Amino acid sequence: MTEETRETPGTGPVVAGLLLAAGGGRRLGGRPKALLRHRGRPLVEHAVAVLRAGGCERVHVVLGAAAERVRAEAELPGCVLVDNPDWAEGMGSSLRVGLDSLRAAAVPVDAALVSLVDQPGIGAAAVARVRGAYGGREALAAASYDGKRGHPVLFGAEHWAGIAAGAVGDRGARDYLAAHRDAITLVDCSDVAEPYDIDTEADLAHLE
Repeated sequence: MTEETRETPGTGPVVAGLLLAAGGGRRLGGRPKALLRHRGRPLVEHAVAVLRAGGCERVHVVLGAAAERVRAEAELPGCVLVDNPDWAEGMGSSLRVGLDSLRAAAVPVDAALVSLVDQPGIGAAAVARVRGAYGGREALAAASYDGKRGHPVLFGAEHWAGIAAGAVGDRGARDYLAAHRDAITLVDCSDVAEPYDIDTEADLAHLE
């Protein structure tokens, strides 16, 4: 883990952005998703900017595929960059590594707001809405689109251990959230975001 700037204490609860950006783009011919071009820059830069514009001053980024290239080609000042050597196992391993990095932060983090690098249709407005659902370290919240849960999601720190324990393969926090569905605050973001993924060649049409 490298920390580009030293974290300093704030005056309120710390809701840190956690960007999962380790994917190798298997269905994109092996092009790392973090380095796909969007608005003239690597997609990972766009995703970090969205988290910051939505109110997450601290951002941890989990890298995997072509991590050294991402470090070299993307401008990510102020981010904590975390390498996931097991990124090929799926999103679950990246989520575990990311939560571990938040636990180790110099300033205690109260909640993680998790987003995915390959969802450029989800902007700062959705991040801000979900962040606004923070109600303490026991909080669970998620954006919803036409009634269906999606990203970003907010995990209060009291849930991290349970989420990490069940984060395997590509399931991420899915099983944990299903088991705690009654505790989740759903935040409708249908009017401000589109939750598509950049998974296939056809999906590249969403990038500018």
